[in-house]
Amino acid sequence: MSRSLEDCSWPVARLGEAVAALAQRGHLAPRGVAPPVPPADLLRPNDNVPLERWIEAAAQWLGIEADLIEVSYAELSSLLRAAGPSLLRLTFKGSLFLAVLRSGRRSVTLLCPDLSLVKVPAAAVRDALTAQEDAPALDAAERLIERARIPARRRQRVARAILKERSRAMLIRRCWHLRLPPGAAVARHASHSRALRDLGLYLGAHAAAYSLWIVSWALIGKGALQDRLDDGWLLAWGLLLLTLIPCRLLVTWMGGALGIGAGTFLKQRLLAGVLALRPDTIRRRGAGQLLGQVLESTELETLGIDGGLAAVTALVELAVAIGVLSFGAAGAAHGALLAAWIAVVLALGWRYVRRRGRWTEERLSMTHDLVERLVGHRTRLAQERADRWHEDEDQALAAYLERSRELDRSAVPLTAVAQRGWLILGVLGAAVPFVLGETSPAALAVSIAGVLLGQRALGTLVTGLWQLGGAAVAWNQVAALYHAPEQVELAAPPRAAPDPAEAGDGPEPRTLLEAHDLAYQHEGRARPVLDGCSLRIGLGDRLLLEGPSGSGKSTLASLLAGLNLPSRGLLLLDGLDRRTLGLDGWRGRVVAAPQFHENHVFSNTLAFNLLMGRSWPPRPGDLDRAEAICRKLKLDGVLARMPAGMQQIVGEMGWQLSHGERSRLYIARALLQGAPLLLLDESFAALDPETLRDALQCVIDEAPALLVIAHQ
Repeated sequence: MSRSLEDCSWPVARLGEAVAALAQRGHLAPRGVAPPVPPADLLRPNDNVPLERWIEAAAQWLGIEADLIEVSYAELSSLLRAAGPSLLRLTFKGSLFLAVLRSGRRSVTLLCPDLSLVKVPAAAVRDALTAQEDAPALDAAERLIERARIPARRRQRVARAILKERSRAMLIRRCWHLRLPPGAAVARHASHSRALRDLGLYLGAHAAAYSLWIVSWALIGKGALQDRLDDGWLLAWGLLLLTLIPCRLLVTWMGGALGIGAGTFLKQRLLAGVLALRPDTIRRRGAGQLLGQVLESTELETLGIDGGLAAVTALVELAVAIGVLSFGAAGAAHGALLAAWIAVVLALGWRYVRRRGRWTEERLSMTHDLVERLVGHRTRLAQERADRWHEDEDQALAAYLERSRELDRSAVPLTAVAQRGWLILGVLGAAVPFVLGETSPAALAVSIAGVLLGQRALGTLVTGLWQLGGAAVAWNQVAALYHAPEQVELAAPPRAAPDPAEAGDGPEPRTLLEAHDLAYQHEGRARPVLDGCSLRIGLGDRLLLEGPSGSGKSTLASLLAGLNLPSRGLLLLDGLDRRTLGLDGWRGRVVAAPQFHENHVFSNTLAFNLLMGRSWPPRPGDLDRAEAICRKLKLDGVLARMPAGMQQIVGEMGWQLSHGERSRLYIARALLQGAPLLLLDESFAALDPETLRDALQCVIDEAPALLVIAHQ
């Protein structure tokens, strides 16, 4: 019996169960924790942010990710064809959710609240998903169809076309795609993406194609030796070659699928690693080192994937070549000779990898030095003697040239000797029994074929080793980025943030943040920069922290904002520690505007730079709020001068902002995040007295609690 979409839908009260069940049935291997329970006020009129944040937090608590997808009305059908596992919000009867396990062109498989699976038409899901948007325009479309006297059998199709055309640019924001986080174990990613199955298909198809190719030529060779090349033999040979075509197509298809999958995983993993780096780690690295890591990450993806497939393919071909040689004139000894030569080639490859590693270190050192000198070029011109500008560059270039010579000397045996050396050795191995008269022409032909197969496979192996060598060297540079997502803190159970306006039940204002005996010591430093620090910040407090340079003011701000973890001491926010709240929960309650040299204007619109800490794309209310804050900070003159207003491109490639304008943009960006506690680290240093008075008054009026750090 068919079931309606309403029967297959999950209510809001069981939304946590829906996410957990969908992750389990979708082979995402969620954590073995209790499904979170949504709060009673999760759904709010005209405000979807609490729901979106709760679903994201619930997924993180389960060890997965919920990616909110915004798609246009016209693209919704394409989205539904590849939606599983996903969560869809329906609004045609209250607010219900569909758990999509799998989807296709015509049907969608839903996971029902009783954990049964039901297939429903994709068109029905699409109609239910857009019911709220379709309702206002449906009556007008029906009246138009009636006036046009469209036949009854075509009215539904025409109505759908009219709605699609009228709503083409409308954005639908009710789909959450569930996926593994980039920092999940490689085994989980491989299991979910079925990479091992694809690799098995790739190897099986390649082995089949290679075997058919060998059998086809063995057939034609046997016919030639036995003088039996009639039409039947040629027909059999042609059929074998035709059979190769689907095998080759499958090899190409699976190789591309493996490459795309591995490349996507690697990009996501490295991007997550960059975002997971601690500020101190980034601060210790120069721009040149970071640029070198970017370059090496590209090398790792290109060379690692291509080289891995080439090496695996070569091993399959070499195994076949050893088997062919074993049936030849010299028997198993000939196959053992090829195996020994493979060991020699691998040793040469290892020698090449080591030298390439030293060469890469020299190259990246030069890159780092060049970028740093370019960044400080004006200072160098003004303060360094001209006759000393090129001393270090000459020494670095000489060391680089020496490493290049070593690399070339190790590359020659690998690229030239490996194939040609085996050809000579293999022919000699086949010639010995032939000279002694211990073999037949057929066995000798098999041996020669095995030698040629081995030479071809060794060429593929050398190519794979060369690429894997480059990938191994690149791995040494980006391994820290790859492993960084593994160090991300476990998410805390989703919870509703307390209202910043609440003052608590007692006469005293609610305590937001408490710090007891905090200490922090930078890596590699002998003494802590901060030791024995305690403070309390309550709702409505406005605090000023002054101190000399190097006294630990910015370090304290980074600890309070959750950018760094204290070496010792207790830090509580709303009475909860960092592990209980989770990283996102902590940073959603405390927002900091770092010092000017650690803050940035991104090459994007002014609206993006202001609202990047809120949900994106912005809602109309967000833009109005941003404009109001800008006017309070006296940035209305800047908005008036910009041709596109809030949509004006700013930053290095757009409208240039002055030092004071940037400072106020950073203050506005922090205020617009709406956190209960705002930390401003020397944010007023570049402002003139009149602008400072206005900006400070705006911050005092807007921030529920405020800590301002200033230089003494």
